[in-house]
Amino acid sequence: MKKGNLVLYKNQPALITDMQGDKFEITMEAGTKKVREKDIVPLHDGECRSIKAAIDAEVPVADFGEAADFFEGETPSFAELAELLWGTYTAEQSWKLWQALCSSPYFICTSPAEPIGIRTQAEIERLNQKQAEREQAEKLRQDFTAALRACMQGKPFTESKETYRPFFQELEALALGSSSASKILKDAKMEQTPEQAHDVLLKTGFWPIEKNPYPARFGHSLHSSKADIPEPVFPAEPLDLTAIPAYAIDNPGSTDPDDAVSFDGTYLWIHIANPADTIQADTQSDADACARGATLYTPEGAARMLGEKAVDYFALGLKPVSYALSFKLLLDADGAIEDVSIHRTKLSVIRMTYEEADAQKNSPALAPLFAIAEKNRIRRENAGAVSIDFPEISVTLAEQDGTKRVQLQPAAHTEAAAMIKEMMLLAGEAAARFAFQHSIPFQYISQEAPELPNKLPSGLAGEYRKRRAMRPRSVGTIPSMHAALGLAMYGQVTSPLRRYGDLVSHRQLLNYIDGKPLTPAADLILKIAAGDVAGRACVAAERASRQHWTLVYLLQNPDWRGTAVVLEAMGKKAHIFIPSLAYEGDMTLDSEPELNQELTVKVRRIRLAYLQASFEQV
Repeated sequence: MKKGNLVLYKNQPALITDMQGDKFEITMEAGTKKVREKDIVPLHDGECRSIKAAIDAEVPVADFGEAADFFEGETPSFAELAELLWGTYTAEQSWKLWQALCSSPYFICTSPAEPIGIRTQAEIERLNQKQAEREQAEKLRQDFTAALRACMQGKPFTESKETYRPFFQELEALALGSSSASKILKDAKMEQTPEQAHDVLLKTGFWPIEKNPYPARFGHSLHSSKADIPEPVFPAEPLDLTAIPAYAIDNPGSTDPDDAVSFDGTYLWIHIANPADTIQADTQSDADACARGATLYTPEGAARMLGEKAVDYFALGLKPVSYALSFKLLLDADGAIEDVSIHRTKLSVIRMTYEEADAQKNSPALAPLFAIAEKNRIRRENAGAVSIDFPEISVTLAEQDGTKRVQLQPAAHTEAAAMIKEMMLLAGEAAARFAFQHSIPFQYISQEAPELPNKLPSGLAGEYRKRRAMRPRSVGTIPSMHAALGLAMYGQVTSPLRRYGDLVSHRQLLNYIDGKPLTPAADLILKIAAGDVAGRACVAAERASRQHWTLVYLLQNPDWRGTAVVLEAMGKKAHIFIPSLAYEGDMTLDSEPELNQELTVKVRRIRLAYLQASFEQV
């Protein structure tokens, strides 16, 4: 090779412009660089005027089929094949000739310095078929992209959805969180986001409005765990408390009761379902529970962290005799905890709804429980606890003519629900105190004190200010104040069937009771953290699912009217809350509103894929 030769460098044409020792200086369309001889392959031994002349060269059309027949069974060189097809050719033409041979289905070209293979007729037909399929697929993609853009501009999507199913599946993958990009959206000049993909799927009609993508998007299944759980392991000699009625008080629709309470005249007993004796650490069921973090509750139903069997095995009150991990609390006159012990127990559990318990709150059996709960509430408030009272709703689904119809109902506020809340807080405080007293590495939940304004507005506007002032919670192995609850230390232990951190805490407490080795704090925090991340994703999926179905309710009821309450006012702009929807948003009004002012509103626009609704005053 010499100066002026046209060569191939990384499958691109290059012109040798200088030679220095064992280095060649070459010029390409993109610039100049120095390379070794082994990195380049000659295309022609003649002199080429310039790289531009090679790139712009024209070559006549040739009959590749005739040349393939001529060399059938042979392996000609590049020069031999080029001379047969084009006769004498110049150095400037050699690049375009090589390109033409490489793109032909008749020849197998690897390098201008290597023999060229001749494909058989069967190989050529297969290659042509694949090329035709690629061209058809590309045309289909282009047609779909054009139809998509027209649809997003308001034109109905009338094309066959089955024809374009692979492209819709690509969009589904992005909308459901299993992919992070979409070539379809890129080609259509749209944002490659889950929300945009969801919007496209809705507007083309491939998804109905009822499709809820949020569990999948946050990494959760709508189905319960399928990991196998062994038969329950119950202690041979549990503490027998069957003579003391224990009350499992919950919502009417509850199917997984995991706590119960009782009072024996001296001690308060808080009983919690005990799966931890059966579901051992690092088993398949434990790993699946950790990956889920919590049971997912959506209007579609419950996707249980430990599977459906766990409810049958461990829930309290579904069988004549239930087995629990029970916290035995001795309280002082003000309701503060004086002493704690923890026991495996055997119980006789009576199930009640909140409404039934309210009706019997003055009975000899329940009155002491309500009294203890009230003392605990006062004790916490005196310690600075912050309570936030926002209206909540229940979102349920009912099948009607093959369609899921959304039903919204205000959540009932009962004294019994408040009582059970206090009992669960007592259990969490008791567990934390027990762990701290006995130097047990443990999961503590803490929260810094909020910075509340000196003067809070009344009503929902005040509740909104309190909520905005709240600090995020922290999870760790060092106890610290949970200021929002008014507790010096706190741990979550009351839901091991549906919160992974609670299950881990139960195992640690049981190991201590049994005198077994405890999980060190460093290992414990890693395990807790993994479950906590998944648990937070579960909460996000639940919140987004409720918002989704609330907006579907508005789409199903286009004539809806409701009352909005002004939480915050900024000139004529207002941040509002709609109690009947448990929905917050912003509005622009004709005049400056007052805090807590009530407005009658209707829907102006809903962007379902973005979980956004805008309202206007009626």
